[in-house]
Amino acid sequence: MRFAIQSRGDELSNRLSETARKYLESFELVYDEKAPDVVLSIGGDGTLLHAFHKYKDSSSKVAFVGLHTGHLGFYADWKPNEIEKLVISIAKEEFNFIEYPLLEVTVHYQSNEDHATYLALNESTVKSPDVTLVMDVFLNDMHFETFRGDGLCMSTPSGSTAYNKALGGAIVHPSLDAMQLSEIASINNRVFRTVGSPLVLPKHHTCTLKPVKAVDFMVTVDHLQLLHKDVSSISYKVAEEKIRFARFRPFPFWKRVHDSFIDSDHEE
Repeated sequence: MRFAIQSRGDELSNRLSETARKYLESFELVYDEKAPDVVLSIGGDGTLLHAFHKYKDSSSKVAFVGLHTGHLGFYADWKPNEIEKLVISIAKEEFNFIEYPLLEVTVHYQSNEDHATYLALNESTVKSPDVTLVMDVFLNDMHFETFRGDGLCMSTPSGSTAYNKALGGAIVHPSLDAMQLSEIASINNRVFRTVGSPLVLPKHHTCTLKPVKAVDFMVTVDHLQLLHKDVSSISYKVAEEKIRFARFRPFPFWKRVHDSFIDSDHEE
């Protein structure tokens, strides 16, 4: 088995990374950053996001596992004092695979037929760099509304506990193939009106944003911030690809939600 390690870069994470690599190599596993079978993320959920984008082109072949060196995360569930147990479980291949949905983001341009396509694990947002964002929102090619406000956020189910939750979006179980559109400070008055609620869309639905006037937009894909110019449309759908996690033990989603947002006294 080939493995790679993504570290957050702090002293503790780097030390644990060195320990994990030494242990895994002692079990005759091969360190291979180019084509790993398992990627061990040591840090937090942000570290795993970086690892996912590093290996997104081979997401169907790579399994991710996260060890947190800070607060308990939604992707990183192992603790530093469990490093030996985790390494032995990896070496013995004592794990199953679970898959979470991803978001496909496609940006089309007015000047040519080229387009840019991205995969997001958590979410993608669209904002105007200078003025209020004004976008026509199409659901399955039907004009749904004209949005005016600070921006729009489309999240995956596993990303629904991140920025989407801060926007008042629903928490969606990651076993559902869906995506969720949430508003960022929409303008609602007697002249301008939006639905004012998050929309949960199933896998076979598409959402397309078309500019009303401005054509330059700041588009985020997880931690990546990308300025796109001369945009004709931005389309979202649930991706055919999925992210795979190596699951060694039960890690119930609703327990993670409870421990992260309700029970502040759970064991770190």
